[in-house]
Amino acid sequence: MVNSLGINYGQIANNLPSPEDVVPLVKSLGATKVKLYDADPRVLTAFANTGVEFIVGLGNEYLDKMRDPAKAQAWVKQNVQAHLPATKITCIFVGNEILTFNDTSLSDNLLPAMQSVHTALVNLGLDKQVTVTTAHSLSILQTSYPPSAGAFREDLIDCLSQTLSFHQKTGSPFLINAYPYFAYKGNPKQVPLDFVLFQPNQGVIDPVTNLHYDNMLYAQIDAVYSALAALGYKKLPVHISETGWPSKGDEDEAGATPDNAKKYNGNLIKLMSKKTGTPMRPNSDLNIYVFALFNENMKPGPTSERNYGLFKPDGTPAYQLGISTNNAVGSNTSPGDGSIGSAVTTPSTPTSSSTGYLSISAATGG
Repeated sequence: MVNSLGINYGQIANNLPSPEDVVPLVKSLGATKVKLYDADPRVLTAFANTGVEFIVGLGNEYLDKMRDPAKAQAWVKQNVQAHLPATKITCIFVGNEILTFNDTSLSDNLLPAMQSVHTALVNLGLDKQVTVTTAHSLSILQTSYPPSAGAFREDLIDCLSQTLSFHQKTGSPFLINAYPYFAYKGNPKQVPLDFVLFQPNQGVIDPVTNLHYDNMLYAQIDAVYSALAALGYKKLPVHISETGWPSKGDEDEAGATPDNAKKYNGNLIKLMSKKTGTPMRPNSDLNIYVFALFNENMKPGPTSERNYGLFKPDGTPAYQLGISTNNAVGSNTSPGDGSIGSAVTTPSTPTSSSTGYLSISAATGG
């Protein structure tokens, strides 16, 4: 088991520190992986020879261009090959949450663009070290509760089946953006806060598998595993490319507080350091990318969108995470005093399995 903690490094802001000053912040978290929404050469150069692994992004606006193999190859040469091997780029994600935009011009271009980028990597001899994928919103699921009943939306199955076949052939991971925060915000009276924040709680039992869930994120991940298995892709690795909790929100954004953000992200990092998987896949590595490194002041939308950061732009913590870096994931030291155990709960009597509060709402994510 090698659970590795990643961080999303978004840059929709005009007040962020230089990439050189970001390196120690990433290290302080114990994060071993960074996800960029582009292939910013300043960032990739700053992280050279640090050992930090990168996922780089090709924005939705590039999909049409990337259908052209020559353009894809030029992009890969300039934005990936130029930084290897000093900077460890392991994956390119093409498009973000494309399938839930209901825009056929985007979704029609998705797989051809992924194929072109992969072909470029093959031509450049890089396909063994760099994979190609795309990131999905959790709202590609039709059903998410109970986890064993996880299923994709009927109208997306054709498109998804083709991309899943591509993942299987090329050995690339399936990326999902999962936000228990949205489920809580959408229904704060019905969704127990402790269940979404990894706090001690009695949890729920999946009536089909009899597996016990004490947090929503793991239930959501297992719903994705079930949906993949239903289409015949039981062995595909699933990575959580975004998850997080805002420390501030508008009046109608229930739960967006520094204390809840601290509990969500702090408990998640502690839980990952335990080196266990989800109830359905206890031996599968968890690759989770927390959203996000910084509060980004130019993001549109509600106040929460600008307040997902673990850090303020001046490099100070947005709130205390309550972890020491030697307890963080990816560090070489083993957890010391057992204080890290606060995120574990003992199973108790199951609640009624008929409560549908695991249902998800669309994530607006990165």
